[in-house]
Amino acid sequence: MKSKLDLDRKMVDECRLMAERIADRLHGFIVSHSTDSVERSVLRLMGLDGVDRKGTPLANIIVDAVKAAGKLNYGVAGVVADLMAAFDVDVDGDGDIQSLAGGISKGDIKVKGKVKGVEPLPPEKRREVLRPLVESGLQRIKKRVDERNALKERLPMDSGPLLYVIVATGNIHEDVIQAKSAVEMGADCIAVIRSTAQSLLDYVPYGATTEGYGGTYATQENFRIMREALDGAGEKAGRYIYLVNYASGLCMPEIAVMAAFERLDMLLNDSMYGIIFRNINTMRTFVDQHFSRTINAHADIIINTGEDNYLTTADAVEQAHTVLASDFINEQFAIKAGLPPRLMGLGHAFEMDPEIEDGFLMEVAQAQMMREIFPDAPIKYMPPTKHITGNVFRAHLVDMMFNVASMMTGQSIHLLGILTEAIHTPHVGDRFLSLQGARYARNNMRNIASEISFERGGRVEMRAKEVLKRAHDMLGEVEDIGLVEALARGMFADIKRAPDEGKGAAGVFEKAKGEYFNPFFE
Repeated sequence: MKSKLDLDRKMVDECRLMAERIADRLHGFIVSHSTDSVERSVLRLMGLDGVDRKGTPLANIIVDAVKAAGKLNYGVAGVVADLMAAFDVDVDGDGDIQSLAGGISKGDIKVKGKVKGVEPLPPEKRREVLRPLVESGLQRIKKRVDERNALKERLPMDSGPLLYVIVATGNIHEDVIQAKSAVEMGADCIAVIRSTAQSLLDYVPYGATTEGYGGTYATQENFRIMREALDGAGEKAGRYIYLVNYASGLCMPEIAVMAAFERLDMLLNDSMYGIIFRNINTMRTFVDQHFSRTINAHADIIINTGEDNYLTTADAVEQAHTVLASDFINEQFAIKAGLPPRLMGLGHAFEMDPEIEDGFLMEVAQAQMMREIFPDAPIKYMPPTKHITGNVFRAHLVDMMFNVASMMTGQSIHLLGILTEAIHTPHVGDRFLSLQGARYARNNMRNIASEISFERGGRVEMRAKEVLKRAHDMLGEVEDIGLVEALARGMFADIKRAPDEGKGAAGVFEKAKGEYFNPFFE
C-alpha cells in the first residue's frame, strides 16, 4: 500500500520492534503458566460437554477435582489419560471422556489421593490414549473451516467494508428474529451482544437461554441456533453472513472452543480489555488470551481487539496514541499465538467531539494511519457513541460522517452507529435507518479511497505523524517499565490495574517443569 500520509516507515518499524520486545518480556510467563479456563478448554476440545444435575459444567467439575487433588499443574489432559487407561472408561459403557466426567461427578471415579490401579503413564502412552479425542476435536474444527470456505466461495461478500450490527434482546430466539431482519436490511455481520457481566462468570452457561440483561448469554447452543439461522438468512440474501460473539473474560479460551465448533467468524478477543475494563486479573488474562488466540488461528476466526474502548474513558484528541500503541502490542501477542494478519481485526474508533474544529480531519488522519500501518489486517472501525445525545437528527448526521470517513480510508469492518443507542436498546427501525445510510455511503463512495489524496504537510498528514510519534514514545516508555507496570500506572484508558489483584487470580498456576501436558499446544 502506497502511503498517502508520508509516514516515517523507520518509526513504524521501531514501534513494531518495541511492541515485540514488550510481548517477549511477558511470553515467558505466558508459556510457563496455565489457568483453570485453559484446562477446561482442553477438555472441551476433547469433546467434553454438558452439566451435572445441579447445572455445573462437567469441565468445571473435572478441573476442580484435579485441582483439589493437587495435580492441575501437570495439566488436566495427563490426569484424564491416566484415569481413562486405569478405568477403561466404561462407567456408562460408551468409553469416552463424557463417561469419565460422569464417573467423577457421581463419585464413582476418584481423582484425589492414591487410587488403586491409577499410575501416571509415560508421555507417549498418554498421547496414545488421548490421540482419538485430540484428532476428533481438531477434525471437528477443520470441518467447520472447510464449510465456511465453501459457503464464502458460493455466497460472495460485498467488496466494501462489512456492515456490522448488534442484536441484544437477552432471548436467543428473539435475537434470531432481529438478526434475520438485519440481514434483509443489508447487514453483513451480526454480533450477539453478551449478557452483562457474563465475562465475570468462571463457568460457561449451558443450553439455549431466554433471559439476559443487556444481551444474551454466550453458550454453545446459542451459537448453534444463531449460526443455523444466519446460514438460512445468508442463502436467502445471496451472501455469506458473519456471526460474532465474545471470547473474553474468565472463560476466554472455552468460548473460543465453542465458537470454533459452531463456526463463528469473529470473536472479540483482546489481550488487555478484560484487565482494563472488567478488572480481571492481569496475568490470567495474558495466559488465557494466548491459548484462545491459538484456537482462533486454527479455526480461522477473525479476532476483534478493544482499543476503541480506550476513548470512552479518555479524550480522543489527547489519547489517540494509546490506541495505536495498544494495536502494536495486540498485533505482537496475536503473532505469538499464530494468528496471521488477515485474522487480526485491530480496533480504532470515531470518537472525536463533534464540536472540535477540524475534528473530522483528525478522525480521517487516524483512520488512514491505521489502514496504512496495518495494511493486511481487517481493521474494525467503531462508531461514535461517547458524544451522541438525545438529538437523533444530529446523531444521524454524525454517523453519516463516520460512514464517509470509513469509505475515504478503505476500512474493512464497519460497526454501524445506531440513532438511539445512547438512549435505549435500538428499535428495528433505528437499525434500518443506520443500515440504509451506511449502504448509501458504501455505494455512492465505492471507489473514493483510491481517488483521494492528502495535502503534503497538511492537517491530516501532520495529525497522523503526531499520533505515530506519541505512540512511538509511549511504546518506548512501556518497554522500559514493562507492560504489567504500564497497566498498573493506568497508561491505557486512564484505568489502573495491579497485577496481583482482579478477578480470577486464584485460577493462574505455574506448569510443572518438564511434566506439564497439553496435547493441543503440541
